[in-house]
Amino acid sequence: MPTFNEVKNIGWMIDELFVKEFPKIKADMHLLVVDANSPDGTAKIVEEKMKKFANLHLLKKEKEGLGADYVAGFKYAMKELKADAVMEMDADGQHPPDNVKRMVDAYLDGADYVIGSRYIPGGSVPKEWAFSRKAMSYLGNLFIRLVWLKFNIHDTTTGFRLTKVDGVLNKIDLDNLMAKERFAYKVDLLYQSIKNAKKVKEVPLEFRPRLKEKSKFNPKEMTTTFKVAIILGIKDKQRFIKFGVVGFIGYLVNAISLKIMTSVGAPGLFAWSLPVELAIISNFTLNNLWTFKQEKISGLKNIIYKFVQFNLTSMGALIIQTIAGNIGDLVFGVGARQLVLLFIIVFLVLPYNYFMYNAVIWKTWKLPWQRK
Repeated sequence: MPTFNEVKNIGWMIDELFVKEFPKIKADMHLLVVDANSPDGTAKIVEEKMKKFANLHLLKKEKEGLGADYVAGFKYAMKELKADAVMEMDADGQHPPDNVKRMVDAYLDGADYVIGSRYIPGGSVPKEWAFSRKAMSYLGNLFIRLVWLKFNIHDTTTGFRLTKVDGVLNKIDLDNLMAKERFAYKVDLLYQSIKNAKKVKEVPLEFRPRLKEKSKFNPKEMTTTFKVAIILGIKDKQRFIKFGVVGFIGYLVNAISLKIMTSVGAPGLFAWSLPVELAIISNFTLNNLWTFKQEKISGLKNIIYKFVQFNLTSMGALIIQTIAGNIGDLVFGVGARQLVLLFIIVFLVLPYNYFMYNAVIWKTWKLPWQRK
């Protein structure tokens, strides 16, 4: 729980958690307050409360921005408190203490990453918000979901989240998150956490207005958030763009080979299958060296093993192209082979290959049964 000048809120928040909420939860709950050198005496209140609550901790640091405060807290929780999971929570009452239990319950039920969502049934935003802010919040989330193509996540800007340490949080380079001085860092953290987590669950969040003092909402924060989201969206699509380029090269290899096979009068089965194998060789080599460079397969033994596996998985493409190609010969005639091939590659082979490359060969995706 990061704080800066929260003297009017922090005492109440600590009491609510330790007296009312933590006893309801079947887990060893701790609260770490990260105070950014608040001049209003926030830290003094925490220190007084620490005399009463053994599981209350305080980390003092210089003011560097919300992201830097959370990163410092994450590191302290993992290293010093040996936390199994870390929850991000505001000190100003916007994240109601009585919502904590449902977050922890979702984690205890097997979720690696739990998102407090305002935009699923049971969640809400404050009725006191002006229409303009409600619209900006909703449309902002919709924009990020569209940029990322993550329609299963309904709240991408929420600050109320719980993250499993092992396999999720400890795999993130916390020191190099984008825009750590602003709220937008949470978008980068969300993006990476979703990629690492095997099971992501959203639970309803009844978002409330601040208990006291005015809201810290700033349009500049939303602008930075959009910027970070766009950068991550482009970054996320780079691999697909590279895959598309490699696929186009494979298509050229395939098309040229098919033309040669047709010109020499090769029988249909051979004419359709040999070009596929030549394209497979091209695709494996270029994808390994470029598209999946970070997961590059190296070592002669591994390369041979993966190439054999690549060929086996690519048999699907061979079967797809051979069957669809021969059907195309029957329906449209041999003279339409190039047009038929283009259709097969774009709408059948490319989607199949992209799935197999990510899920089986370079294993950048987790299959559904691996997320359980």
